Amino acid sequence: MSGDVLIVVGALAVLAVMGALAWLARNIRRVTPGTALIVHGMGDRGSRVHLDGAALVLPVVQRADVIDLSIQPIELDRRGKEGLSCKDGIRADVKTTFLLRVNPTIEDVLSVAQSVGCARATDRATLEQLFTAKFGEALKIVAGQLDFEHLHAERDKFRGQVMVTIGASLNGYRLDDVAIDYLEQTPLEQLDPHNVLDARGIKKIKAQTARN
Repeated sequence: MSGDVLIVVGALAVLAVMGALAWLARNIRRVTPGTALIVHGMGDRGSRVHLDGAALVLPVVQRADVIDLSIQPIELDRRGKEGLSCKDGIRADVKTTFLLRVNPTIEDVLSVAQSVGCARATDRATLEQLFTAKFGEALKIVAGQLDFEHLHAERDKFRGQVMVTIGASLNGYRLDDVAIDYLEQTPLEQLDPHNVLDARGIKKIKAQTARN
């Protein structure tokens, strides 16, 4: 083989390698911190979840979606007539922030992607629709087991019992923490004397006020 032919063959080989590297660079997706990458195949090939590293996404036959794994706050504000009724009938004005995220496991990421969708997984309106009722019910249940004085004095216990009541089954999501942002007695004038529980609370508050 002549020298000129060797040069041509070498040049073509270099171009082929460069082309292959360029193709790989265009089609490799890296997983950024705080996200998961889901690569969907065609037909019955299913989906693969990548929590770190990178993945090759083949054009036409595959597509990739990103799902956010960062903490998402859901705020619940229960005051006045919506205040939490305690065991002794006294209502509590409570503002809480629930710190929620997609659980960073392959199974849970895939579950959320399939049931909610990657784009909607951390959408505020979607999260409120999914969890506001469940979280609000947990607040009511726990508050109903404690007198107001105990609720006010033992916020950590209240927080812990709320998390236990909610439990770990959140359809692919994980509750990291509950922050008690505000907790005070509902003002007397906002209680309903025709409500049985409120009537008990009003009686107790007036009795405590008279003693003081």
